[in-house]
Amino acid sequence: MTLKKPYRVVQWATGKVGRVAIRHFATNPVYELAAVYVTNPKKVGKDAGELAGIPPIGLLATNDVDAILAMEVDCVHFSPLEQDIATVCRLLRSGKNVVSVIGPWNRTERYREEIEQLEAACRDGGTSFHGGGIHPGFIGDLVPLTLTRLMNRVDCIHLTETIDHLANPSKWVEYMGFGRTPEELRKNPSRPPDAHYIFSQSMEMLVEALGKKLENVTAEIKLSTAKRDIDYGSGVVRAGTVAGQEYVWTAWADGKPLVVYHCCWKMGDEDVEPKLEGGVSGYRIVFEGDPPMELTLTGLAERNGDRMFLAIPWTAMAGVTAIPDVCDAPPGVITHFDLGVVRPRGLVRH
Repeated sequence: MTLKKPYRVVQWATGKVGRVAIRHFATNPVYELAAVYVTNPKKVGKDAGELAGIPPIGLLATNDVDAILAMEVDCVHFSPLEQDIATVCRLLRSGKNVVSVIGPWNRTERYREEIEQLEAACRDGGTSFHGGGIHPGFIGDLVPLTLTRLMNRVDCIHLTETIDHLANPSKWVEYMGFGRTPEELRKNPSRPPDAHYIFSQSMEMLVEALGKKLENVTAEIKLSTAKRDIDYGSGVVRAGTVAGQEYVWTAWADGKPLVVYHCCWKMGDEDVEPKLEGGVSGYRIVFEGDPPMELTLTGLAERNGDRMFLAIPWTAMAGVTAIPDVCDAPPGVITHFDLGVVRPRGLVRH
């Protein structure tokens, strides 16, 4: 396929995900980065390349929403920390397609109102919206759904997301509840109480694709504690406090578990008891049925044996690579079922 002209794009927000997207837009000839929107006033007027950790690219960041709305661009890659459906609808009505890493991802009853707002905006603007990202949005729905084509019978699908925060330090360690007592964390979990509704968008997509109806989603939490003090660089998780968390969300169909998500956060394995199910940082999908199968997706091991958790670049690229197909799709909210097989463009380049 010969590219007639690049897709003009806007990067909305310059957090970790946004910076990955900027670096890709700057080097892939399929795209032309037309604007970069920032929420931090200190970033306004700075070169987008500087914000993304690459040489200057001659494009200055802005916080002028109206100026972006007035621009003629093909798509906005929307990746702020918090959802803003009103702004997304404004972008759609202004004639810009939107790929959002924070969803919504599926037409579930819980998100009916948001979907209806987006559908109306798409009709008004003649545009399309797609929820991208890694999980939800890719690893918990599209990947297992694709692999079930290899099976004769599916009994249950287990997806485990593991993040080793000792090997992959994060400024959010304390916020996520590490270092608190198990009693405190059970009373006030670090995951919001409606988290399973967010992930159940992927669950429902997978369950319905298998020809069943999602009856219920149940949630539980399993905790581990530190055997001794664990120094993670910017702080210490004290002995006896939480050093491992596993959130388990189960989607039921026909009175049985059909899809189970395990979210494992841990401060290594050596000083945590009991050890959690999750292994190295990454994703593991286990298919119970005929034939039983397993898929592991993780970064390559470094010299010291650690494996980087690549959720940030994966979150960015799962949406970025879908942009051309979303732009070329009919107006409306585009799920994986509507999008079909995405054809990533411009990845093979010198």
